[in-house]
Amino acid sequence: MSTFLGLEAVDGARSVDGARSVVGADMTPGLLDGVRRRLAESGAEPTPARVAQALREQGRVLGDAEVLGAAEQLRSELVGSGPLEPLLADPSVTDVLVSAPDRVWVDRGGGLELTGVRFPDAAAVRRLAQRLAAVAGRRLDDARPWADARLPDGTRLHAVLPPVAVGCTCLSLRVVRPRAFTLDELVAADTVPPGGDRVLRALMEARLSFLISGGTGSGKTTLLSALLGLVGPGERIVLAEDSAELRPDHPHVVRLETRPANQEGAGLVTLQDLVRQALRMRPDRLVVGEVRGPEVIHLLAALNTGHEGGCGTVHANAAADVPARLEALGTAAGLDRAALHSQLAAALSVVLHLVRGRDGRRRIAEVQVLERDPSGLVRTVPALRWGTGAFVAERGWGRLRGLLGCEVVELGLLRGRTGSGERDG
Repeated sequence: MSTFLGLEAVDGARSVDGARSVVGADMTPGLLDGVRRRLAESGAEPTPARVAQALREQGRVLGDAEVLGAAEQLRSELVGSGPLEPLLADPSVTDVLVSAPDRVWVDRGGGLELTGVRFPDAAAVRRLAQRLAAVAGRRLDDARPWADARLPDGTRLHAVLPPVAVGCTCLSLRVVRPRAFTLDELVAADTVPPGGDRVLRALMEARLSFLISGGTGSGKTTLLSALLGLVGPGERIVLAEDSAELRPDHPHVVRLETRPANQEGAGLVTLQDLVRQALRMRPDRLVVGEVRGPEVIHLLAALNTGHEGGCGTVHANAAADVPARLEALGTAAGLDRAALHSQLAAALSVVLHLVRGRDGRRRIAEVQVLERDPSGLVRTVPALRWGTGAFVAERGWGRLRGLLGCEVVELGLLRGRTGSGERDG
C-alpha cells in the first residue's frame, strides 16, 4: 500500500485488493466523481480519513474495507497510472498502448496483445493522459493536443488528444526498465546468435565507431545499453539523448537530456546543443541516443577529432540505407553531400542492423562495414548476417576482421562464405 497516502491495514487483516472488489460492486461512478471533486477542491491528499469524510459528505457511510478500496482506487487515478498500473508493473511488458476505452494493448516481446483492461469512458483516458503529461512537465490541451515526454520513473509517454486523434485520446507508454540486459541475456533471447557476442565484444574492445540501425521497437536502445556495459570501468561515457532511455551498467556515465521550450518559448535545449556540450566534458565514449537532426554534423566532427568508440542509433529500413539517411540529415543541416560523405568515411566503421520479426522477436539481422566507392560516396558492405547457429560471413567479413584486430573466425564463431569463396569457421 502506498506510503504516499499513508494507508494502513485495517485490523491488520484486510487488503487493498479485497477492498477494491467491494468498491467495484457498491460504489457508482457518480459517487467516486463526487469524492474526486471534493478532494480536488480541498487540495488534500486522499488519505483514508479524508476519503471517508468526502464519502460522508456524499451521503454514504461505508466500512473500513470500502474506504481503503476507495482510497486505493483514487490514489491510482490521482497519483498513479489508473487502470494501467498493473500492466506497467509487469516486468515482461515493454509497451502499453491505449487507442480506445476498451482497447488497451501490451507488448511482452511477442507482438501486441489485447488486454482486459477497461476505462469507464473516453474522458477517463483523456484525464489520465493530461495528468501524466503534467507530471512530466508538459502541456496537453486543445491548444497543444500532443505531448512527448519522460515520466519520473523513466517511462516514455506519448499522447494525442481528439480531434487530432479521432474518437479517443491515444496514449502510448514505453517502459524503460531500471536494469539493462547483459549481452549474455541477449544471446539467450536470440537477439544475438550463438558466438555473436564475441564479435560484439571485439567491436567494443577495438573502440570502433558504430551506429545501430532499425525500425521503431526493434531493440536498438536495448542493444546499445548492453554494449555500453562492456566499456572498461576506467572510461567516461557521456550520453546525449532526446529522452533518457539508455541504462548502461557502467560506473561512470554522464547523462544529458534535451528540454522543450516553456510556454513563453524560452529554455529550449536541443540534441545539437547537448552534443556540443558533451564534447567539452572529456568523453571517452560519446553516445547519441538517436541521430535524427542537425546533431549529425557535430557527431561526425567529434568522431573525426580523436573521440574513438563513439556510437548511437538511427532509424533506417536496412543497414544499406544508413549512408542515405545520414546524408539527408546532414543536407538538411547545411552540410553539402561531398563533405558529409568525407566525414562519414573517416568517422564511422560499422553498422549493426536490427529487425523485429512477425513473431515479435528482435535480432541482429546484419553487420555491415562502411567503405568509399570510386565516386567518393560512402556505401555499406555486408560483413555478417543472421544465422540460427552463428553469424554467417559475407564478402565484407575480411575488412571487418581487420578492423577488429583479432582472429574471431578461428574461434569457430562464424560459418558461411567470404567474398573470395573460402569457408570461414
